[in-house]
Amino acid sequence: MRKRKTRAAEQRGQAASAPAGVAGPARSLRVIDVVALTVGVVLGAGIFKAPSLVAAQVGSEGALLLVWLLGGVASLVGALCYAELASAWPHPGGDYHFLHRALGQGPAFLFAWARLTVIPTGSIALLAFVFGDYASQLAPLGPYSSSAYAAAVVVGLTAMNVAGLRQGTRAQNLLTALEVLGVGAIIVAGLLLAPAPSQPPAAASGAPASPAWGLAMIFVLLTYGGWNEVACLSAEVRGSRRSLAWALLASIGVVTALYLLVNWAYLRGLGLAGMGSSEAVAADLMRRALGSRGAQAISVLVAVSALTSANATVLTGARTQYAFGRDSVLFKGLGHWHARAHTPTRALLVQGALALALVGLGTVTRQGFQTMVEYTAPVFWLFFLLTGVSLLVLRVREPRAPRPFRVPLYPLTPLLFIATCAYLLYSSLAYAGLGSIASLAVLGTGGVLLIVEQVRRGGRARARVSREPLSSPVQHPKEAT
Repeated sequence: MRKRKTRAAEQRGQAASAPAGVAGPARSLRVIDVVALTVGVVLGAGIFKAPSLVAAQVGSEGALLLVWLLGGVASLVGALCYAELASAWPHPGGDYHFLHRALGQGPAFLFAWARLTVIPTGSIALLAFVFGDYASQLAPLGPYSSSAYAAAVVVGLTAMNVAGLRQGTRAQNLLTALEVLGVGAIIVAGLLLAPAPSQPPAAASGAPASPAWGLAMIFVLLTYGGWNEVACLSAEVRGSRRSLAWALLASIGVVTALYLLVNWAYLRGLGLAGMGSSEAVAADLMRRALGSRGAQAISVLVAVSALTSANATVLTGARTQYAFGRDSVLFKGLGHWHARAHTPTRALLVQGALALALVGLGTVTRQGFQTMVEYTAPVFWLFFLLTGVSLLVLRVREPRAPRPFRVPLYPLTPLLFIATCAYLLYSSLAYAGLGSIASLAVLGTGGVLLIVEQVRRGGRARARVSREPLSSPVQHPKEAT
């Protein structure tokens, strides 16, 4: 009875936090919608390429499965940290809101700037190109076929999500179901239909003399990446605040199980050496199991996977920009919420325009696109690390804040998450080369805009407001006035 009263109080409190007449996020997402979005973001096209890269870095089949299991555990550790933050302070800004509350306006502003110019927009464009590459194999449209498909994906997905949240989530649920069924088909083909490799994996050549565990983990965790996007939906989930936490943890469990099974299928059908030397591991497996038709089916599956991840990134990416616009003077136009469609319409349109511009850039030089992918890694891991720090800061600064979900084994769990992020930040800076310089240039530009923002807000007055706690889990002080 007491538990029911607590949940009811939470729901009444969140409903009452939105001022009358002010459009804002509504609790319209079901848990199954959140799981579909999270699985759709994570279970992207990477699982059809990364396993061969990982296999080339490890020394045995057991080591291969172990690194994929460790990737799931590392993702689960991070998800536990995000579950506490999102359940305690649900907000469409996600990481932006946590950074704003714990570390102030500066880091939050830079994070939002990076989100606007680098992370989701670049991901949308790249996923659109992946779709275009595979769609062009099935139905070519001419010399610029891939670019034409990519542009159509950006425009189509943006328009669908502008039309309404329900349209976006329905499409996501369908695409995620197709994607999971496709991965399931690969698992069945590898475990039951494909003939065993002619040479036993243990005797096959090509295993590395000294396994590169660090590089293997970078590939693995990149494939697991994207689950943190669900934090942007925390203010829109039905039920108690625990709902999002359990949806996030369930999603990580589903993805980890699928990744282990699909890698086991690759091993069963190709062997470790065959995986490590493959340029298209999923296509090679399906060709062994079902012939040329199986390889063609993989093109369809990869295209669907890219479309699934792109749609989820479009839907979640604009939420941060909406929250940013509610706080910012320079970018206040982004802080508009369409009450009937339940979407941040302007943020979606700006995000789509930037992603479309990146598609144009990719049409001119695909090599430049590869560099753009590299420079996103340092930015991503830097702010991931700072979000982990935010959890520690908020435990000290706001010890009595209601926390429906608490990180187990605190503070060991967040410290492990922070250490993992620090290691991957170092690795991304060490391997990215010129890409890391580009990412620093982007953040430097954001720093200049931050100074302009503070001047526009009146210097000290703005700094004082940025340190004050936000008025509610969903609304900023600006909204409360």
